[in-house]
Amino acid sequence: MAAAAGAAACGGSEPTPRAAVGDLVGAVPAPPHPALPIGAPVALGRDRDSTRWAPLRRAVVARARPSPDAPSVSALAARTPEGTTNLVLVLARARDARGGLWIRARLPSRRAATGWLPRAALGGYRVVHTRLVVDRGRLRMTLLRRGRAVLRAPIAIGRAGTPTPAGSFYVRDRLTRFAGRAYGPIAFGTSAQSATLTDWPAGGFVGIHGTDQPELIPGRVSHGCIRLRNVDILRLVRLLPVGTPLQIT
Repeated sequence: MAAAAGAAACGGSEPTPRAAVGDLVGAVPAPPHPALPIGAPVALGRDRDSTRWAPLRRAVVARARPSPDAPSVSALAARTPEGTTNLVLVLARARDARGGLWIRARLPSRRAATGWLPRAALGGYRVVHTRLVVDRGRLRMTLLRRGRAVLRAPIAIGRAGTPTPAGSFYVRDRLTRFAGRAYGPIAFGTSAQSATLTDWPAGGFVGIHGTDQPELIPGRVSHGCIRLRNVDILRLVRLLPVGTPLQIT
């Protein structure tokens, strides 16, 4: 008996009586009530008023399909003609046969084109909740935030021989170095590209800017750019983030 008692005291293999185990379990306190209960996972829905965009980390070739072997759609530079970081709107994603991740994106183009880019060529996603609509028939611009109009303004657009292009585009950059009488206090560059040379310094791409001739607004007087009165462009700059989708109808 003395040997058995000594073995138990030193952690021997003698089993603990069932009653002792029950007493130990009963002595363990109940877990505290969680401060942040974790519910069942819920799939995230698509927010129709949200748009993702991403900057380019390097020059890249957009492809017709999510594959490095697919035909080229467009070659994109890492910088815009205005000298800012280039960016694209994110539309979808897919993996190629090797497991590589690709992003379908809206591209800067006169054709309102889309193409597939390797995810590694893009930086982190940003999200905007705004949409800019240019109505060429009514000569009017409307900025929506989460589907509600927050700004309306009359505009001037391209003449018949140098029309402002229609389609789905986006706001690519915000610029101050073009400030002056001809372009007003501030300007925006867009991904829309005219079939003819616009009066925008970058050439071909459509700008949104102020003017020193507000008496010409509304009208069809430009080489393709979208002009606002200076008072309206100053209102717009407080409300319009880069990456906003632009619909020209």
